[in-house]
Amino acid sequence: MKTILVVDDDNMNLSTTREVLSGKYKVILVKKGQQALSYLENGDCDVILLDINMPEMDGFEVISRIRKIEKHQNTPVIFLTGDNDSETETRCFSEGAIDFIGKPFVPAVMLSRIARILELDELRRSLADKLEQKIREVSDIKSKTNRDALTGLWNREYTEEAVNSMLRIGVKGALLMIDMDNFKLINDNYGHIAGDKTLKMFADTMRDHSSEGDVLCRIGGDEFIMFIKDVTEKDALSKKAKEIISDIVKKIDECNFNTDTSVSIGISIVPEDGNEFAKLYNAADKALYYVKQNGKNSYHFFSDKLAAEKDRGEKTVDLKYLKDLMNRADSGNGVFHLDFDNFHHIYNFICRFVERSNRDVQIVLFTLSESNNAKPDASETEAAMELLEQSIYTSLRRSDISTRYSSRQMIVILMDANTVNGDMVAERVINDFYKIYPGSNIKVDYGIAKLESKNAKKV
Repeated sequence: MKTILVVDDDNMNLSTTREVLSGKYKVILVKKGQQALSYLENGDCDVILLDINMPEMDGFEVISRIRKIEKHQNTPVIFLTGDNDSETETRCFSEGAIDFIGKPFVPAVMLSRIARILELDELRRSLADKLEQKIREVSDIKSKTNRDALTGLWNREYTEEAVNSMLRIGVKGALLMIDMDNFKLINDNYGHIAGDKTLKMFADTMRDHSSEGDVLCRIGGDEFIMFIKDVTEKDALSKKAKEIISDIVKKIDECNFNTDTSVSIGISIVPEDGNEFAKLYNAADKALYYVKQNGKNSYHFFSDKLAAEKDRGEKTVDLKYLKDLMNRADSGNGVFHLDFDNFHHIYNFICRFVERSNRDVQIVLFTLSESNNAKPDASETEAAMELLEQSIYTSLRRSDISTRYSSRQMIVILMDANTVNGDMVAERVINDFYKIYPGSNIKVDYGIAKLESKNAKKV
C-alpha cells in the first residue's frame, strides 16, 4: 500500500483528507513543517500533500528543505492551497511541486490526481532503474574493451588516458617498461598454451608488486607497462624492479622452461623525464633498449642514460680518439651477430646499399629439423642452435651479419657474395656444424636467395 504524508495546520483539512484517502492509502498526518521534516529523515512516503500557508514554516520553505534530504529529492509533492491566482500556481511549480490542489478540495479530484501522480512516479522510477542498468552495462562493456582479454590488465589506450589524468593534477611517480627476454622460445618450444599461462603469471606478478592507484598495462605480446604512483626515489624503484625481475625469473624457472627467459625493465620518472605519458613512454622505452643491448635481465633508468650522454658531452674528442675507442669495443673476429630487432634495421640499410651500389649480397636461412623421425627435446635443440651459431661465427667474415630468428632458424647476410659463393659458404657452415655436433637427432638445411632492393623490378 502506498503511503501519503499530509502536512496541514488545519485539523478539519487533516480529518477530511484522512477520510478520503485512508480506504486506499496509508495516511500519515502532521500539522507542522518541522514535524514533516523529522518524519522524512527516517520515514518513507510515496506522495506528500503540503499546505502552503502554515505558521512558523510555510510550504515553500518546507519543500526546499525536503529536497535536501537525499532519499526524498524526487518524492512527488502536491501543494494544498486556497490561492488560485496564476502567481501562486507558477511559484508552486518553480519550487519543485509536481501539482497543486485547490481548497476546498473535491475528493474525486484529489484521488484522481494522486493516482495519476503515483502512476507517473512509478514510470519515472522504472525508467530510472532501466537507465541505471544501461549505464552499468555500458560501463561493464567499456571496462572490458579497455582491458586485455588474456591478462585482465588495462590496454595501452586506457593506460595513456589514466596516466595523463593523474599527471594533469600533479601526481608524481615512475613508468616501468617491462619486457620478457626470449619469451618467443616458450611459444616455439612449449606451445602457445604455455606462453599464455606465462603471460598470465607475468600479469599476476605485476599485481603482487603493485599498490592501490598504480596502473598496470599489457601493451601486447610480452611487453608490459607499470605506472607506480607517488614513488620517485631511485632506491625504492630499484628495489621494486629487482623484486619483479627476481620473482618472475623464479616462477619461470619453476616451470622448467629451458629457454633462458628473463626480464628487462626500463624506467622513467616524473617530472625529470616527462610530465605526460608519451614522453615517459619514450624515455622508458629507450632505457629498456639500453638493457636489451647490455645483457638483458636487468633494469635501467633513462636519467642515467642522459647523465652518461651529458658526461660525454662535456668532453670533446677528435676523430682518431673516437675510432680507437670504437675499435676497442669491437672484438674484430667472426661474423657480426645481432638480435633480430636490430638485424631488421641493418637489413633495411643493406637493401638501400644494394640499390645504390648494385653489389651482390646473399641472404641465407639455416634451419634445424628432426633427423630420421627423431624427437629431440628442447634442451638438445637449444644446444644444437648454439653449435650452429658457433659454426656461423667461425666460418664467416666480420663483414657478414647473422641473427637468431627463432629457436630453430638462423639468418645470415653474406656481403659481396654471388649465389655460387653463397652455396659454398653455407655448405662450409653445415660441415663445421656436423664436426662439432655429437648427436644424430638433428639435421641442418639451408635456403639461399639474392638480396635485392625493395624497389627492384620483378620480372
